Amino acid sequence: MSIKWTDADSPDVNRIDRALYFDQSIMVRKILFLLTLTIAALCGAPRKPKLVVAIVVDQFRYDYLTRFRSEYSAGLDKLLTSGAVFTNARYEQFPTVTAVGHSTFLSGATPSISGIINNQWFEREDGREVTSVSDPRTKLLGGTPGDGSSPERLLVSTVGDELKIAHAGRPRVIGISLKDRAAILPSGHMANGAYWFDSVTGNFVSSTFYFADLPGWVKDFNQTHHADKFAGASWLNHKMPLDLKQLYSAMVASPFGNEMVESFAERALEAEQLGKHQDPDVLTVSFSSNDYVGHELGPDSPEVREISLRTDKVLGQFFQALDRQVGMANILIVMTADHGVAPVPEKNHERRMPGGRIPAGTLTGAVQDALVKRYGDGKWIANSYEHSIYLNQGLIGQKKLDPAAVERTAARAVLEVPHVFRVYTHEQLVNGTALEDQVGRRVMNGFYARRSADLEILLEPYWLYAASGTSHGTTFSYDAHVPVIFMGTGIRAGRYYQPVAVNDVAPTVAAILDVETPSGSVGRVLSEIFGE
Repeated sequence: MSIKWTDADSPDVNRIDRALYFDQSIMVRKILFLLTLTIAALCGAPRKPKLVVAIVVDQFRYDYLTRFRSEYSAGLDKLLTSGAVFTNARYEQFPTVTAVGHSTFLSGATPSISGIINNQWFEREDGREVTSVSDPRTKLLGGTPGDGSSPERLLVSTVGDELKIAHAGRPRVIGISLKDRAAILPSGHMANGAYWFDSVTGNFVSSTFYFADLPGWVKDFNQTHHADKFAGASWLNHKMPLDLKQLYSAMVASPFGNEMVESFAERALEAEQLGKHQDPDVLTVSFSSNDYVGHELGPDSPEVREISLRTDKVLGQFFQALDRQVGMANILIVMTADHGVAPVPEKNHERRMPGGRIPAGTLTGAVQDALVKRYGDGKWIANSYEHSIYLNQGLIGQKKLDPAAVERTAARAVLEVPHVFRVYTHEQLVNGTALEDQVGRRVMNGFYARRSADLEILLEPYWLYAASGTSHGTTFSYDAHVPVIFMGTGIRAGRYYQPVAVNDVAPTVAAILDVETPSGSVGRVLSEIFGE
């Protein structure tokens, strides 16, 4: 149990302890930074590339590299044989979800600094739910009419932003994915464009945040109706719909979604002349189809093996295009995943492993009942999203209650629910009293006071909120352990076993590019990979 306060606990003392913790952390980071500079000077940083290609494979657990290793023969094989492979890389925050992983990748920031706390959250000030990239001030371009998306909610810079600042805006920075957040968050605020797939029209789309109209090359690509060629195509025992509307919807949950992203990335490479400018360029590409397949069928399914092998082939094709267009000797490739995934509980039961499902409404019901019993009738929950519960602050104020006391009452009720591992309250996280172990630190790293919930709930290992299939989001290794691989001229290939964080990618790429470290970065430069 993580609740250890009493009514006599002093927030002032907690603030002092937290301040001392952060003062010590800053001192440690300064020492590590100076050591990194010394090591880098001795080793020599890799040659500055003409193009940085940052690749995310959505929901690609680290063990997919080893589980299917003997069957890889293309892109993943190239990365594993010619790259610097970190075998013990993890995310150091909660939750482990798409928006958080993609925002961490090229910013080096934790959610406590970047403000990207989840895929979506409840904005207390506006009383509405928002996504990590929703922006009603923008319009969608090229797809279904409606609001667009932007990096406005990302509070920090990315490597691409720092590169453009250092070179007077000349570098080209492009982000591509099936998902808007996966295209937007790694490429940053100053990107020349971010593009994602509209499953209604079958087009790649963007937002007026970047430009008033889609570039001509994107319109030309959309005119080819690239997705249409997959109508009726088969993979394993799955056949794609012939009806185009159904096809576009089904594309994302098939290997053909990744193939389409790769084709679009090749077109962007050529049209934007990436890697052929005076200054380095950045291309971020996120392959999202693995995530959709994994959610539905789980990591032990034949489909996950199949899409992993097809991802190897897609990356191989992409690398060939990169070599033709720019030359691999001029490219730095960085690959990771945004999170892992839990086994399907029913499969775990077959293996006599723990796990199960928490029925929908169980946790919110426990909170509502406890608060009604203690404080009287009312709608006590303003919003909830799986592990996050936002209490009704208006009702708390109306009844002239102490918010922290209400949080504690709610947390105790949740802890009584079977298979709840821990509960952290807003009060604990604001005061820094959750820093008791790795789990607590990761929850703290994921907390941003203005956006985070009043209760953050962690289930026991292998327990899920999902009613079917599987999911991710925990601090446990099956969700947090992901690949981190660097490949390029001046990168020392091999396997590196020391613990690292995904936060280390951004400062390392910034050091190679010789630009300022992104503003919210908390990682270190992985100088051990410098020098062939």
